[in-house]
Amino acid sequence: MNTVAVDINGITVRRDVPARMHLGDYVREEARQTGTHLGCEHGVCGACTVLVDGQPVRSCITFAVACDGHQVTTVEGYDADPVMALLRPAFTRHHALQCGYCTPGMLTTARDIVLRLPDADEARVRLELSGNLCRCTGYMGIVAAIRDVLDQCRGNAHPAITALREAAAAGSACASAAMRKAFVPFEAGDTGAVAAAPAREAAPAGAAAAAAPEADARDGGTRIRGGFDVPYDADAVWHFMADLPAVAGCLPGAELTEHNGERVKGRVAIKFGPMSASFNGAARLERNEAERSAVLRGAGQDTLSNSRATGDVSFRVLAGAAGGARVEVDLLYSLQGPLAQFSRSGLVKDFVGRLIAEFGKNVTRRMDPKRAPGEALPPARLNAFALGWSVLWSRIRGLFGGGGR
Repeated sequence: MNTVAVDINGITVRRDVPARMHLGDYVREEARQTGTHLGCEHGVCGACTVLVDGQPVRSCITFAVACDGHQVTTVEGYDADPVMALLRPAFTRHHALQCGYCTPGMLTTARDIVLRLPDADEARVRLELSGNLCRCTGYMGIVAAIRDVLDQCRGNAHPAITALREAAAAGSACASAAMRKAFVPFEAGDTGAVAAAPAREAAPAGAAAAAAPEADARDGGTRIRGGFDVPYDADAVWHFMADLPAVAGCLPGAELTEHNGERVKGRVAIKFGPMSASFNGAARLERNEAERSAVLRGAGQDTLSNSRATGDVSFRVLAGAAGGARVEVDLLYSLQGPLAQFSRSGLVKDFVGRLIAEFGKNVTRRMDPKRAPGEALPPARLNAFALGWSVLWSRIRGLFGGGGR
C-alpha cells in the first residue's frame, strides 16, 4: 500500500492505496468523482480523460501513485473554467452528445483543442479527436461545437481564455521537472519495479523457438495456454505441423492467400456473438528441430473495425501416451483498437481454448492414414454458434456445480 495525496478539483484526497491502482479508480472510488467514466481500460476510447496539472491524461492507464502531489481536474471541477463555460452550451446547441458516456473525456479533449490550437480547421479538429471514441453521435455535432467555440474566441474576445492559452503555451515549452519525473515513458526492455533484477543470459543460437514466451511479452498482452492430444507418433505430428498450408486448413476460419517458405499471408475470420472480425495479415515460422518446437509470429488488421493485432503462437510436440503425441500451445497476443475491450474477457479466453481443441480434432482428421491418398479435405469452418453455445453452457454448468468445461 502507498499513501497518495492528490488535489482533485481543489480538494486534497489522501488515501492508502495499492501501487497498481489506476488514477481512474482513485478518482471514482476514493474521491467519489464518478463523472469520470471508464470504458475500454486500455487507453483507447478516451472516455476516462482528465487533466493532470492542466494536461489531458488517460486516467485508466495512469497510476495513482504517479499523481501524488499533483492537481487533477475532472468533469466536476470545470464550473469556474472560462473555456468550459463556452463548450458546455455549444455541445447542447449542436447536439454533440447522446448517451453521454464519452462526454466527460470528450469535453476535456475539446478544451485542450481550444486552448492549444486556436486556428484549428475542421480537419485538425477531427485529427485531435481521433483518440476519443463516440458510438452515438457520428462526431458531426462535436466537431461543430468545438469550431463554434474556436470562432467565439477569435482575437481577444475572451481575455480569460487568452490568458489560459498563454499559460498553456508556457507550460508546454517548459514542462515542470516534477511532471517529467512522475511520468517517465517505458523504454524497450524496461523492467519497471524489478529494474534491479539481474539481466537474463542471452539465449543460445537457434533456441528462440524453445524459449519461454515471456521473453517476447508485450505490455498489455493477453496469454492463453492450451493443448491437445493426437493419436499419432510425435515425429509424424511434428512433420505435419511444418506444412503451413495443411496447418492453416485445420484452423477454423483461417485461409492462406500466399505462401513462401516459412512466411505466409492470409486472413482469419472470427464471429462470437456481437463480436465479428476478419484479420488480414502476415506471419513467419521459426522452428527448432531438436526441440520439436516452433513460434509463429504474426500481425494483422481487422477490416471491419480497423483494430490491429500482434501475436506469437508457440507450440511444442511431445511424446504422449500409447505412442501418441501431445501438442502444447502457448498464445500471446495484443490488440489495439475497438476490439481491445474484448481481449481480456474470460469468455473470449474460453472461446480461444475451444478453438485450440477444435484445431486438434482437425489435425487428427487430416493425419488419418485411412484417408485416401490425395483426397482433399475442405477448409475447417468456424461454427460460431456451436462453439459459442459450448462455452456458455460450460459457464452455466459451472455456476450450478455441474463440473468443469
